[in-house]
Amino acid sequence: MNKMIVANLVHRPIRSIISIVAVAIEVTLILLIVGLSLGMLHDSTARQVGVGGDVAVRPPNSSLFSFSGSPMLVKYAGLLLKQPHVVAATPVITQMISSGTLELIWGIDIPSFESVGGPMHFLQGGPFQDPYDIIVDDFYAAGHKVGIGSKINLFNHEFRVSGIVANGRGGRRFLPLKTMQFLTGSEEKASMFYVKADNPANADMVVEEIKTIPGMESYNTMTTREYMSMLAPDKIPALSTFLTIVISISVIIGFIVIFQSMYTAVMERTREIGILKSLGASKAYIVRVIVRETLALAIAGIIVGIGFTLAARAGLHARIPTLPIEFSLAWALRATAIAIGGAVLGSIYPAFKAAQKDPIDALAYE
Repeated sequence: MNKMIVANLVHRPIRSIISIVAVAIEVTLILLIVGLSLGMLHDSTARQVGVGGDVAVRPPNSSLFSFSGSPMLVKYAGLLLKQPHVVAATPVITQMISSGTLELIWGIDIPSFESVGGPMHFLQGGPFQDPYDIIVDDFYAAGHKVGIGSKINLFNHEFRVSGIVANGRGGRRFLPLKTMQFLTGSEEKASMFYVKADNPANADMVVEEIKTIPGMESYNTMTTREYMSMLAPDKIPALSTFLTIVISISVIIGFIVIFQSMYTAVMERTREIGILKSLGASKAYIVRVIVRETLALAIAGIIVGIGFTLAARAGLHARIPTLPIEFSLAWALRATAIAIGGAVLGSIYPAFKAAQKDPIDALAYE
């Protein structure tokens, strides 16, 4: 049976290749989009944690994805520092830009920023020397070919790169806090505060202390641990819905192509099926032949699809180093199961149609 299946696939190379490519596209679509979604989410989470704060304080009614705006007064940092279990607090102002890719620009006060998360690790250069200096991380520097002294246009102003830091500490580009406040018309204001507790185990106590400060009772205050748990993929309804839609579209693509391919193959092999049945092949045998051919195409498509995914991931990373794309073994297995399931589903009707053919009619077919 295996030799016959291979011979059938080789006998129709164009149709076999089209089927394999269709399954490969299905797998690649799932793995790339899921990898990009999860990669961006996990990268953002890791960089938030990398700031070093035990507690984050955001404006009232703000969501986890409120990236721009600065409604909080910087002077609140003084109130935060008066709390018993708070040892450091730093205001941060963020602004989303969309020049090429979406990016969050951070405005920071280096002394207080380092008091929360420790000294910034400068790979080259150093801190701001001028109001229009900018610090970038190593991913951004490598991707945009910039070095110390390079000029970067941002917010209709020209900035000089004063330092390059290791990635994973909040943003990828940092401006002086006062400069960012001036450029966004938010003097003496911030988007959020990061707070350092005297002991990470006291983070919950710090949250309760902040909620007792007059005027800050309704602020969105949470521990880093809570923040991490809320950014889990299954806790974000929009992400789950998006991935479900992508997977559904992928399954439909695989189903339609496999169904068309196997249905046409059955129609073309009427005499062959008649000969098999006249030689004693049962209906179950005919069904197994068709389904196993489909599985062979699906497995080949899965292997090609994983290869496409890895190649595309490497190419995108070389072109855009700051774009995180995860390759998850768990999702590779899920994509494999989805592709095989969709392919088998698409072969069921053609397989049963072949099994129902009358051997006399099939042998008389011209």
